[in-house]
Amino acid sequence: MTTTLIDTIVCAAARAWQGDGEVLATGIGVLPRLAASLAMKSVNPDLMMTDSEAWLLSEPAPLGPRGGYQLKRETWMGFARIFDNVWSGRRHAMVAPTQIDRFGQANISMIGNDYSKPAVQMLGVRGFPGNSISHANSFFVPNHSRKVFVEGEVDMVASIGYNPARLPRGYQLDDIAIRFVVTNLCVMDFGGPQKQMRIVSLHPGVTAQQVQDATGFPLHLPDVIPETAAPSGAELALIAQLDPHNLRATVLA
Repeated sequence: MTTTLIDTIVCAAARAWQGDGEVLATGIGVLPRLAASLAMKSVNPDLMMTDSEAWLLSEPAPLGPRGGYQLKRETWMGFARIFDNVWSGRRHAMVAPTQIDRFGQANISMIGNDYSKPAVQMLGVRGFPGNSISHANSFFVPNHSRKVFVEGEVDMVASIGYNPARLPRGYQLDDIAIRFVVTNLCVMDFGGPQKQMRIVSLHPGVTAQQVQDATGFPLHLPDVIPETAAPSGAELALIAQLDPHNLRATVLA
């Protein structure tokens, strides 16, 4: 099978849930949802996943029209049980912020310097505040640029990160869990000195300088940065099964 960049990114994103054990996996958007599904079928079969309505599934549902496919429903998972998982920390979500800063603070609310008169009004903070203080989160960015990885703070702090000045009362930096930031150029985490964002791997053909140039703040660059692992044949077969209509091909367009 032919390996494409998007398949490499899906596999890299799926590894965000490796080692999590039995937690609720939530992927917001085509690629995060596909990555969570791949993780459940490969690196972490203990993951819990819903049908995006009110049922836990025994296996992840394929993306897009399902034809004759029947959902493998396992048990009821209403909002009360969802929030039991959220507030107990037994959830790991992968989301796609509009802005991210050096602290890992994320924004999906508005763009502009004046919150009362935003230049662009977006979704509002939605569930980001509670998610960011309750459980692990990862980010997916389809277009790595300085518009996303901003120089100062994000225009609106919708979810907290490793900023001591904005931690809730009683929280420490180690209580915040931003696992991975997966983009079209690389995989990053916050494993640098003093929680600095660090390059973990570079996608094929990408250099560390290209990533730094596309980022509005200094990154930690290890002496040796590996190339993001290529998908195995088994992973490619699972991706094709989970995304039969190739919806992933639109993600980087």
